Amino acid sequence: PCNDVAFKKVFGDQQRPEALVEFLNSVLELDHPIQRIEIIDPKQPPVIKDLKGTILDIQAYDGTRKFIVEMQLQNESWFAKRVVYYTANAYASQLRDGDNYKALKPVIFLGVMDFAMFPTGDNPISRHLIFDQKTHDHTLKDIEFNFIELPKFNKTEDQLETLTDQWLFFLNWVHWK
Repeated sequence: PCNDVAFKKVFGDQQRPEALVEFLNSVLELDHPIQRIEIIDPKQPPVIKDLKGTILDIQAYDGTRKFIVEMQLQNESWFAKRVVYYTANAYASQLRDGDNYKALKPVIFLGVMDFAMFPTGDNPISRHLIFDQKTHDHTLKDIEFNFIELPKFNKTEDQLETLTDQWLFFLNWVHWK
């Protein structure tokens, strides 16, 4: 399920978005679970000539939030920068000239990675938010980054306890012995 074609087939089918809804609700800590989702065009063309456009694995919208889901097999040194670029582009491209900033919808990024991106911690799922450095207030809530580091998931089939465990076990098939 971790190559682009299979990943998009499982989670990016516009006619059958149920798997994506179940997966996102399972692995993300959402204040409001997704009820219905529309899988939208993964292309993010540049608004200004000569800027870099992007093609995402999966882009979806649930009426109040945009979701970007990316599968990354190789640990490339620039992956973190690409994550920020994709997310910032999805956020900024929502408005046209004259639109009110209130129209901006939050963008939630989820990267499923077949490598450990963060050297510390052994939890396979991490959530990265924008906090005030001193007070730890979380006021800037419109952008968040979530990562699943598949090599950090070590449960065997008989140890699976939650739906999240089942999804991670399914995605982690490359590491089955």
